[in-house]
Amino acid sequence: MADQALNPSPEDPDYHLARLYATGVQEPFVKVFIRDIKELLHPRKLPPLVLTSKPVPVKEMWGFYAGQEKTAGFGSILIHAGVVGLLILIGSSSAVQKAVKEHVTLLAPIDLAPYKAKVKDKAMGGGGGGGDRSPLPPSKGKLPRIAQRQFVPPTAVIQNMNPKLVMDPTLVAPPDVQLPNVNMNQYGDPLAKLGPASNGPGSGGGIGTGSGGGVGPGRGQGFGPGSGGGVGGGPYRIGGGVSAPQLVFKVEPEYSEEARKAKFQGTVVLYVVVDEKGQPRDLRVVRPLGLGLDQKAIEAVQKWRFKPGLKDGRAVPVSAQIEVNFRLL
Repeated sequence: MADQALNPSPEDPDYHLARLYATGVQEPFVKVFIRDIKELLHPRKLPPLVLTSKPVPVKEMWGFYAGQEKTAGFGSILIHAGVVGLLILIGSSSAVQKAVKEHVTLLAPIDLAPYKAKVKDKAMGGGGGGGDRSPLPPSKGKLPRIAQRQFVPPTAVIQNMNPKLVMDPTLVAPPDVQLPNVNMNQYGDPLAKLGPASNGPGSGGGIGTGSGGGVGPGRGQGFGPGSGGGVGGGPYRIGGGVSAPQLVFKVEPEYSEEARKAKFQGTVVLYVVVDEKGQPRDLRVVRPLGLGLDQKAIEAVQKWRFKPGLKDGRAVPVSAQIEVNFRLL
């Protein structure tokens, strides 16, 4: 019965449990502990190690290039030096540099060159500006459509998100004027630099550094550095829907003493801007006579008064040339 308990048969339910028991008689714990202490203090000497394996010769690691390491390294250095020299030679070629400069990938609209507006192949003048006193410069963007009257100025930063009456912004300019165009979604100054959305430090609505509800550095509801609406810079020029100023008061010029003594006669041509009030300003001599007659012509024209030029029934500044004749009686 004892043997059957220690060695159960495979049919016995405790067969697998009996396999976990250590076979044979276990030594007492104290005896095992004492033997381990003795082996720790006086370890048994092991017999000398006897090697039974022998080294086997193998093929060289580099195979075909065995013994040619120095030659291969020198050749690699020559190849790399040749490639670097070729790149430097190609990069220093004027033809290659020119081709690289001509091939430019545009990631954003570039800044436009100074713009000159034309209407039916005739240069015109005028302009406008605006802003909302923003500390940032006006941002780049597209211009609104052209109209004869402006009800809503353009804006790059919308202040009123829920207006009572929604209207499209416009600029006041001739309908057939050619304006600079940039492919952008927001409104702005097409001649400005890229940056955060801003209406600019100007005033009166619009976008720019000027005033009046337009776009640009000018004054008015147009575009550009001029004034009174329109586009192109400077005052309006006669033509393109702009009427000429009409003289309503004239002062005859005085003769200078030098010209009178020399009995000198002729015509002085002056450039003048007649503003919205009909007063001449920005006078300068285009064709002089000398002998003091140029200054006398300017003094006389400064006292003249005009009916201002009109555009769409509204007085606008207009530039013109005036001839002042000097004749001795």
